[in-house]
Order: sequence, then structure tokens, then C-alpha cells
Amino acid sequence: MTSKERVHAALERKPVDRVPIFMWFHPETTERLSRLLEISPAFVGEAMGNDVRQTWVNNNYAMEGIVHQHEGDGHTDFWGIRWKKVDAFNQIAAFPLEQATGEEVLAYHFPVEHQEELLSQMSPLLHHAEEWFIGCDVSPCVYEMYFRLRGMGNVLTDMTLEPDLACEMFKRCADFSIQLASQACSRFPLDWLWTGDDVAGQYALMMSPAMWREQIKPQLQRVFDVSKSAGLWHAHHCCGALRPIIPDLIEMGVDILNPIQCNCPGMDPLELKKDFGRDLTFMGGVDTVDLLPNGTVEEVRESTARLLQGMTADGGGYILAASHTIPPETPDQNIFALLAEAGVSRQEVFDRAAQMRKRALESPQSRRPQ
Repeated sequence: MTSKERVHAALERKPVDRVPIFMWFHPETTERLSRLLEISPAFVGEAMGNDVRQTWVNNNYAMEGIVHQHEGDGHTDFWGIRWKKVDAFNQIAAFPLEQATGEEVLAYHFPVEHQEELLSQMSPLLHHAEEWFIGCDVSPCVYEMYFRLRGMGNVLTDMTLEPDLACEMFKRCADFSIQLASQACSRFPLDWLWTGDDVAGQYALMMSPAMWREQIKPQLQRVFDVSKSAGLWHAHHCCGALRPIIPDLIEMGVDILNPIQCNCPGMDPLELKKDFGRDLTFMGGVDTVDLLPNGTVEEVRESTARLLQGMTADGGGYILAASHTIPPETPDQNIFALLAEAGVSRQEVFDRAAQMRKRALESPQSRRPQ
């Protein structure tokens, strides 16, 4: 099966040759694997068996798509957010609306003039789109986008004391995502639209479910409606303990939920599959806190086998992924044990890497996207 066929079949609960994979690696893990496989870091996901090609066209591009080499290096993005590299990731160093008055907040200008540049990030992914499952990430969409502009404390205060201001800004954040999503769905051969809005912490939602339903859900629904109108699958990302709003997400049209942080309350993957698996495909759930970095090869294989058996009990409805990026302290043998249970052998990974090196030598100007 091609990757496109494999993912679509799994989403439709049809037989597959192996479970689809969309694994994310910590930047340091990626660098280590690239040295091991003797390929560019950009090709590691493909070599390791990933079936989905996807990139960011909203503010997540500014966070994850711009890579700095040195600790403390940074940039200011199109939104006026200042980012700084801390350890391996870009972190927000300055929120442009943190000290703003309500009037100043409402005067904020979203970077609509840069939409074409943002959408152009999709172009490298479209080669051989008939073989790959293609996704476009328009996150963060509502709460998380406003949080990046205003700061979390201010946003939660606005939601409580200035709900009209918060709701208006949530609407404007959604408007920007909708513009990008509409263009992406009409211009690119997408298989799913990917949205994201981190509204949960490690133990609970950051606000009450009622407040989420009143202020955030209506705007997220508008973004979700873009993929539904285009006849695409809809994937949604939210970290943390979001179980109280999973029924809402199903009602809103979400088809795939990620990342299933299995160490959070209420987020056991097998329990979620039992309760919601008829309506949702799950992506994630492999423990990156203890199992992958600290477990033995046997423990990784046994846990992964149990996860795969439970999550595909209805014939599909699961994409193998970790609950976060695979951390750099994860031994190589544990990564290969995880993939082996999914039907991707270590030898297959190395053979694919060898083919990539050969292709690069034969056509040095050719670059296949991640």
C-alpha cells in the first residue's frame, strides 16, 4: 500500500498492511538518527516510516519551522511575537499584547499580508502527493493564538473579567486560521486539515468546560467547518487532560485526535478507545515520559503490542505516534523496537536511508520533503 492508501484505509476501518505511522522526534533525537542513518535530518521521518507529510502555515511555523542553532538565538515573527531558543525549542520571550489596554488589543493587526508566504511552506510537500497522505496545519487557532499574543494570565483574566474582549479576539484569531485553511483546502491536494488549540494542562482544562463551550468552541467550530465543507478528514491537536470536551470535539466534526498524553488523568488510550473509538481515530498515546526513555526493549515491544491490539480492535482507527516528541534520552534500540511492533523493521529503515543517499547522489539538486 502507498502511505496515502494506508492512512485512508485505517481511518475508514479497512484492512491495512501495517498501522500508519506519524512519529515526531525531538530535534536532538532527529540529529542523532540522521547521523546514524547518514541522511539529512529533514529525511528522518520518512526513513523511519512516517506516512503523513505535513507542515505549518500559521503561527506554529514561527515556533517550530524556524530553527536556530545556538542557545539564546531568536527572532520576531510576523505576529510581533519574540521567540528565543531555550534548550532545543523556541519559546516565547515577549508577548506583543501583554501590556496592551483593551483598545490597543482591539487595534491589533493580524499579518494578512504574509499569508502567501505562509502558505508557500506547503509547496515542498506536494511532490508525489498521489503516494503520500498530505496534511496542512493551521494551528494555533483560537485560545492558544490569543495566548501567544497576550500571555496566558491575561487571556484567562480577559475571559473572566472582559469576556466581550476575549470573545472578539478569539473570533479574530479564528478568522485568520479560516483564511489560511480556506486557501489551503482550495489550492492543495490535502487529505486532512490539521487544527490545534492547547486548552488543557497536565491535570485539567485551563478553564471550566462551560467557559470553553461558551467562548472558544463556537470559534473552533468555524475553523472545523472549513475542512468539512471541503470533504476532508479533520485532525485536531490538544495536549493535556482534555477528556471532558472530547464529546464536544466529536460533535464538532473531529475525525482524528492527537496526541493522547497517556500520563494525564482520563487520557488512558485504551479507555478512550473503548469510550470514543466508534467516532474517533486516535493518534498518539505511546509514553515518552517513562516507557521510551527508561523501559527495556522487551517492555517497549510488549507495551506497543498491547497498545496496537487495543487501538485497532475495530479494524483500524489508529495512527501510531508518541504522546510527545521522542526525547533524546530514548535509546536507539527502543525506537527500533517501537517501530518493529508496527511492522517497520530496523533493516527496512536502513534500506530506505540507503535509497535516499543513492537518490541524492544521482540527483544532487533533488530534495524530497519531510
